[in-house]
Amino acid sequence: MATKQPDWEAIERAYRAGALSIRTIAERNGISDTAIRKKAKASGWVRDLSEQVRKEVRNKLVRGEVRDGQCANPERDAEIVEEAAEEGATVVRSHRRDIRKASNLANLLMDDLLTTIQQRESIENAIEEETKEDSSGIRRGAMLAAVGLPSNAKTLFQLSSAMKNLQVLERQAFNLDDKEQSSDVDELSSLMDELSKDA
Repeated sequence: MATKQPDWEAIERAYRAGALSIRTIAERNGISDTAIRKKAKASGWVRDLSEQVRKEVRNKLVRGEVRDGQCANPERDAEIVEEAAEEGATVVRSHRRDIRKASNLANLLMDDLLTTIQQRESIENAIEEETKEDSSGIRRGAMLAAVGLPSNAKTLFQLSSAMKNLQVLERQAFNLDDKEQSSDVDELSSLMDELSKDA
């Protein structure tokens, strides 16, 4: 049985696009990264389109348009950029959907917390009634603690932190933050994560 030959044209496109690591390209094509490096060196491939790919991902997400790059072989490079940009745009769109789902869930949990706080007195009365025959009071104490002010305050803090992180991620996913703010955003996100763990 003949061994399937690598699709060197597809490998070249992925290599030159620079969006994937050489190891990832190798795994997808069932060959070693060493073989790709040797082929790239022998054929003079250069990973020179990564910046164009990033630009085209942004363009595709905003307008769905692709501009040809100014390079030695514009038509071929445009194909490479288009292919890699489409893959990148698909990933970002998926992230946006996931962030939106998480934001909706956080809002639902916040609504539940508000309902619990507004109805705390009736919930506590129901707990008292439910546990009136318990001799130890352990179950009653645990149930009251679950709807008590300290528990609600901790839940509120955790939900607020989660929503803050989701807002940061959403702004990044929709390119609403300036590049200069990116380090501050990363630092804020890390800080909120740590606060959530400590709460």
